[in-house]
Amino acid sequence: MSLTPAIHWIDTPEALDAACAEVADADVVALDTEFFRENTFFPVPALIQFSAGGPAWLVDPLVVECTPAFRRLLAEGPLKLLHAASEDLEVFARWAGVTPAPLVDTQVAQGLLGENPAMGYQKLVEYWTGETLPKDETRSDWLARPLSETQVQYAALDVVYLVEVWCQQREALERHGRLDWLQDDSTELLAQAGRSEEADGQWYLRQRQLWRLAPRQVEAYRRLTTWREGEARARDLPRGWVVHDRVLYAIAEAMPANRYELARIDGVKPGLVKREGDTLLALVAEARHQDEAALPPVLPPPTAPDFKRCLKALKKVVNAEAESLGLAPEVLMRRRDLEALVTAELDGEALPLPGGWRGERLNAGLAKALEELPR
Repeated sequence: MSLTPAIHWIDTPEALDAACAEVADADVVALDTEFFRENTFFPVPALIQFSAGGPAWLVDPLVVECTPAFRRLLAEGPLKLLHAASEDLEVFARWAGVTPAPLVDTQVAQGLLGENPAMGYQKLVEYWTGETLPKDETRSDWLARPLSETQVQYAALDVVYLVEVWCQQREALERHGRLDWLQDDSTELLAQAGRSEEADGQWYLRQRQLWRLAPRQVEAYRRLTTWREGEARARDLPRGWVVHDRVLYAIAEAMPANRYELARIDGVKPGLVKREGDTLLALVAEARHQDEAALPPVLPPPTAPDFKRCLKALKKVVNAEAESLGLAPEVLMRRRDLEALVTAELDGEALPLPGGWRGERLNAGLAKALEELPR
């Protein structure tokens, strides 16, 4: 394939609608975005690229709003291809008000073929086509206008190879009987993309040191991070610009009762006390007065013998199954999900076992491993 594809710049609604008409009957449409996110919570769309395997269309979202025709193309119509789609899905949700569907993430597809589950686009193209793509514009200023010729070529190449790559990936997935796995994972990817605000209340679970806190402190940290997520979203600011995770963790650990105690906490600056002190103290007070029965359970320390023994047994099941399938273990089950299983088992709660094809491959072995643990 030529490294100099035909490129069409789109800076009017009419041109965007005409491009949509050209690809409307295609089987697949490759998509990509360029965006800016250094001082905002939401990504700022800087460029929208798409191709059906021929020319590349580059849409300037700084001057063109999403049209109904392009919105229909995204939400209906052909299969959409994206590589490492999570942030691109945010861009489309922000600019177009919809997420692309039906969808295939070619990075996810590559992981299901036993390759590096985090393979970048350049490596992916080289793997399937032998072509070496330039990397010079990875950190470009995509909000600058006009874009340089190098930027334009780079952006076009981000989509023109995806259709060919997907054709070969699809054949390989069909040979391995894993096309249904990709469809399941793509459906889940879209479902997760639609839960951004609902996920605010689950942000605290990302904290690796949560086990060091008492239940009431965990509740304070949960309330603090939920508030911070909502504020970052409402103000369109990076999380750390509102208040950093490590500061919220320190506040939850200290459980301050007044501004003096709050100000003494490491990392809490006078400006934060002035701007948000009353709110932070109110959230801590809510956790302090939360009914005991409503508090989260005591989290088992990952250094405890029971935890380590249980985690080792479950990892053994996952690693063995991954080896038999030729997959990276993290494709089958992430460490965070394994730890959640261990915590539920030690607390005597219902096990959050995986669903779909992963559950079919793993759940019997995981349950047996837990049954065989010494009590």
